[in-house]
Amino acid sequence: MTVEQIIVLVLLGCVFVSFFKEFYPPEVTAMGASAFLIATGIIDTQAFLAVFSSPAPITIAMMFIISSALERTGVLQILGDFLRQRARGSYLRTMLLMMFGTMLASAFMNNTPVVILMTPVMISLASGVGVTPSKLLIPLSFSAIFGGALTLVGTSTNILMSGVATEAGLEPITMFEMTLPGLILATVGMLYMVFAGRFLLPDRSSMSSLLGQGGKRQFMARLLIPAGSKYVGQTLNDLPFTSGQARVLDVIRGDTSLRRELRDLELRAGDRVVIKTDTGEILGLKENGQVEFRDISGQGFEPVAADQTLLMEASVGPNSHLRGRALGDLRLRRKYGIYVMAVHRNDRNISDRIDDVSLQFADTLLLEGTAEGIQRLMDDGGVINLSAPAERPVRREKAPIAIATILVVMALAALGIMPIAGLAVIGAVTVMLTRCVDPEEAFDAIDWRILFLIFGMLGLSIGLDATGTAGMIVTTLVGLVGGLGPLAILAAVYILTSAMTEMVSNNAVAVLIGPIAIALALELGLDPRPFVMAVMFASGFSFATPIGYQTNTFVYGAGGYKFRDFIKVGLPMNLIFAAVAVMIIPLFFPF
Repeated sequence: MTVEQIIVLVLLGCVFVSFFKEFYPPEVTAMGASAFLIATGIIDTQAFLAVFSSPAPITIAMMFIISSALERTGVLQILGDFLRQRARGSYLRTMLLMMFGTMLASAFMNNTPVVILMTPVMISLASGVGVTPSKLLIPLSFSAIFGGALTLVGTSTNILMSGVATEAGLEPITMFEMTLPGLILATVGMLYMVFAGRFLLPDRSSMSSLLGQGGKRQFMARLLIPAGSKYVGQTLNDLPFTSGQARVLDVIRGDTSLRRELRDLELRAGDRVVIKTDTGEILGLKENGQVEFRDISGQGFEPVAADQTLLMEASVGPNSHLRGRALGDLRLRRKYGIYVMAVHRNDRNISDRIDDVSLQFADTLLLEGTAEGIQRLMDDGGVINLSAPAERPVRREKAPIAIATILVVMALAALGIMPIAGLAVIGAVTVMLTRCVDPEEAFDAIDWRILFLIFGMLGLSIGLDATGTAGMIVTTLVGLVGGLGPLAILAAVYILTSAMTEMVSNNAVAVLIGPIAIALALELGLDPRPFVMAVMFASGFSFATPIGYQTNTFVYGAGGYKFRDFIKVGLPMNLIFAAVAVMIIPLFFPF
């Protein structure tokens, strides 16, 4: 073993530890690994730049744009309306319709936006059928994953595996090559959820109901402490709150929020005190005469006439500008007049030292503020409303164009008229030129984190190949499993890929395991196709943890789930899928 091979193996281990421990975002870790290989001379710059000409990331980016056009033209809204009309108060009927519809949509669209858009619909439907949202959101995520396995464009992992196969000298995966085995697996998954999985789903309350909202209408009042008030120099405890319903949210001095210092704070003239209280308390404070409800200082302090507060749940989306930033640095109070009361992440509600929390994708936030302020935050793309489906104008008249575009792209790709990358570029430009989606919306829809994760992992793959490390791994594997027979080796590849996908990004696993599985098959004199399919299915089907797949991550926070809920429902499905996949893959793709 050479020094370079040792370095690459250690680097590979560090990458997976970082993925699992989340020291850095996955895309930063992946690009960091490539940067390290370039800096040490293990791969040269020109070799790394070749990853940016890979067709897979370009195809994925263009499919994000086409998918956003389907979203913007109201295709998913039509699906949501259909579900509401057909639910008829039946939990089982609602779950079956939702799973089938979501699976169908996810076969043609990127499944993450499908789940994001359908989550508020399912939350609003849950109360109508007498269940909590946690009874519907895991099935929603799982059905989107089923649908992603039905076509080449169903998920970015499929497109990526097609690129891996092409780079290894194999034929690219065609549009419907995986559809029949995918349908069998999806049918097995739906039967499992109907006859077993739905009884394992937890009955979890939402974060807002756990924290309580109170029975009376509440208002957010902003009080000015004028010069000469008897409360100057006193603490917040001395303010005349009599009913016990009032709660101080903030004290603003100049342009500075003193939210962290409320316990020992002495009031000064000009301080603005933000409280949440009911109507009677506001009237009592107004009669007191020691606080003001209007500006007497010239600082632009507004009256509180109609500022009824809302307490609602929202989630941080995959493209939110809030991601990676501490709450205290976002100045949500100043920009939108709202407060984050708690953050739900990884089985727990965070309400202490909340300003220090750095937001992540799928964090669920409990927001309190005015309807206007919360709406502005949602319109700016900061959060996704989990309380109700988003209300924004849709371009329904453009829906036929968007649907026709994706169908033409898929048909021409299936007929081999043009590579999928070229068709995806044409399709993306078509939906923008026809105004199915605005250019700004289109480019915002691209998940650049996924693309840079792929670029970084492709660079690491180049390092594995250039140093002979990949060949060494294959030789070792041949020595271990070479005598077990092709079916046992296929099972080992599937189970290894599935296990790794539950811990780290599915795209990262596909890029790393795919080339090794292909090389292993060639070394043993077997057709690589079944192994390509095994890696593709195993990396796409992630059910046992909330961190292996983005849709699971999103509903994890939105449904108030615990980590063990996914293990309880998803692990049996993983095992069933492994058994079924190993049996049916060789039937469609012989060794």
